[in-house]
Amino acid sequence: MRGLVVRNTGSWYEVKTDDDRLVECKIKGNFRLKGIRSTNPVAVGDYVDIVENKEGTAFITEIKDRKNYIIRKASNLSKQSHILAANLDQCMLIVTINHPETNLIFIDRFLATAEAYRVPVSLVFNKTDLLDKEEQQRQDELINIYTKINYPCFKVSAKLHTGMEELKNGLKGKVTLLAGNSGVGKSTLINALLPDLNIKTGEVSESSNRGTHTTTFSEMYELPGGGYIIDTPGIKGFGTFDMEEEEVSHYFREIFKTSSGCKYGNCTHTHEPDCAVLEAVRKHEIAESRYISYLSMLEDKNEKKYREAY
Repeated sequence: MRGLVVRNTGSWYEVKTDDDRLVECKIKGNFRLKGIRSTNPVAVGDYVDIVENKEGTAFITEIKDRKNYIIRKASNLSKQSHILAANLDQCMLIVTINHPETNLIFIDRFLATAEAYRVPVSLVFNKTDLLDKEEQQRQDELINIYTKINYPCFKVSAKLHTGMEELKNGLKGKVTLLAGNSGVGKSTLINALLPDLNIKTGEVSESSNRGTHTTTFSEMYELPGGGYIIDTPGIKGFGTFDMEEEEVSHYFREIFKTSSGCKYGNCTHTHEPDCAVLEAVRKHEIAESRYISYLSMLEDKNEKKYREAY
């Protein structure tokens, strides 16, 4: 029997079958994906085959081919990956200028990974109601940087429901992963989209200006206008997985485009003469923050380890 994985608690999975039943499933034996060492071989969004036995227990026996997925390093020292979700039409990365402040390196690591796995991303700037004039200006500067390189941006206040209609239109008919740091208001946003869910929300610590985890596992929700959203636990750092040093520049759109003008085909855009990318950074044609994120990812690859994006 075929079904869609709609919830993953780490120890069991909830599968929505083709005949519209919700079945709790386990993984049978030492279940591993071909070529992927993952902490969660089955992810929300996966289409799977399941077998139910007479005792009423169900097991996942096979994962159908994925069209895509989003993956990150499981932890600082782990050689394993963690799959956030599979079979996505898009991601929406929820970010905040303050309360808490989303680190730009985190944003760019997420975008580069999504680029590598061919998943379109939009940025949702939440908590616009809490920003002072200077923070609003900072938000507009960032929106300018990302829209210039063709990442759609939304400005919303989930709390006051402003900007939500445009966001709803962007979600309609699509399978969308919602991701972001803890405290950016993801649960409040989902409650604004689906009021009947009444998902638990957390407060941002005043001393650290960081959020607390309220979502503890991944879950998929159906939208009334068609489509699904996938909620995931808040992400702290974003370690890139299975990305070679020479590939990193390919996943920064503006760097890849500009690199065609470099003198050397194997240019790393760090020190070489006649480097078109370095020249573009000097001329502010490529945002300095994006270039710093690129260097940070190169450093990961050089040192063969992941440093947190803080």
